[in-house]
Parts: sequence; structure tokens; C-alpha cells
Amino acid sequence: MTGLLASICSTEEAAIALNAYADIIDCKDPSRGALGALDPGKIREIVNAVDGKRPVSATLGDLPPDPERIRIAIRKTAHCGVDYIKLGLFDEATAAGCIEALEEVCGQHKLIAVCFADRFDPSSLVPLLALYGFYGVMIDTAEKLSGRLTDLWTLDRLSHFVDQARRYGLVCGVAGRLTIDDIPSLLSIKADYLGFRSALCISDRTSRIEHEAVVKARNALSRRQDAAAVSTPLPSVR
Repeated sequence: MTGLLASICSTEEAAIALNAYADIIDCKDPSRGALGALDPGKIREIVNAVDGKRPVSATLGDLPPDPERIRIAIRKTAHCGVDYIKLGLFDEATAAGCIEALEEVCGQHKLIAVCFADRFDPSSLVPLLALYGFYGVMIDTAEKLSGRLTDLWTLDRLSHFVDQARRYGLVCGVAGRLTIDDIPSLLSIKADYLGFRSALCISDRTSRIEHEAVVKARNALSRRQDAAAVSTPLPSVR
């Protein structure tokens, strides 16, 4: 089953996503970049508001490839009580070293590595992510104005990426300015979740998400999967 990840930036948006049966509540500040981080206080408020009804993830921000800085950000975000922590691998030359340097914290937290289709091909990193203990991997786009994920990668290429992640035991997500119309074709790749922000908003990705859009995305997923499923969380901890 493929779940719906809704990126939100406030307790009000979290309530909208909950009431529309989003599967994962993803804390993100879209005004701060691809993985813009919310302030820890806001993340705590969202975690408290969700109150265990759904898993909550949070992004660390568009950080440089500095393992110590990333470790500090992981600790601060983990203290907010989130279930999953998403960190970006923006630079091909430093990605492998950064993954290796985070092995210790991977044993303490469920880390999701976010790779970017408009930066480099991350296929060679998938075995390393599994080796050093990452919980999952996600393919996204870094430059939100430069194109959608489905414009950059073919369905076959996305399917190969998801299959590779699954072979290595990683949870796998797909995002990158996806539209609700993308859902029928993307369901065939059987990712663990599809991530949305722009498609859920009233206008651009920095505007408020709306209940009707989240419901529409939820329904598009549900109609084509198990009719009895109301919500599909991420797989449990291995």
C-alpha cells in the first residue's frame, strides 16, 4: 500500500491533514528551501497536536554536507518527538562520506535520506544507506521552479529506484512537485509513500494547504488500492 505524506508548516495545517486522513504529517517550512526546517518550538506544537494519531516526520533544512552540523540538527529535531527525520544529500562528491559519518546516529533515530533527481543519480548511494543504518530514502527535487520529478525521471527509472530501495530493506518515498493527476501512474511503482506540498496548497507551495485538496489526493490513492484501507502508515520499525 502506498501512503500519503502531506508536508505542513503549522498546527492548523496539521489538523487539516489529519482530518483528511493523510498518512504521514511532515513538518517543513517551504519558504526556506526544498527541505526548509521549522523552528523546534513549532515542531513540538505539531507533534503535541497530532498526539500520536499519525507518524510525524521533520526536515533538517538545506544544510551543507557537514556531518557535525547535521548531527546537531538531528539531536535538536529528535528532541521534538518526531518519528522520522529527513536530511538532504545535495552534493554528489560528499554524499558517501556524509552517510558513513552518520552511522552512530542512524542507530538512535529513524533517518530518511532525501536525494534529488535534479542534482545527481543517487542509485549508488542506496547500498551505503542500508549499510550504515538509514531507515529510508526519498527521491525529490531540489529546485522547485526547475521542473517536476515526473518531468525529470521516467516512470521506469522511478520504479527501478523504488525496487532498489526495497531490495536493500529501505522505506522509499517519492516527491517533487507531484500533482494529484500523477497518482494513478505512480501507484504502479509501489513506493511506500508519495509526498505532496504544492498540490495541496491554495496557490503556490508557500500558501496554506486546503482540506479539499488533501481529501482529493487521499481518495485518488484509496480508490486504486485496498477499498477497505483508510490510512496506510509507513512500515513498522525493522
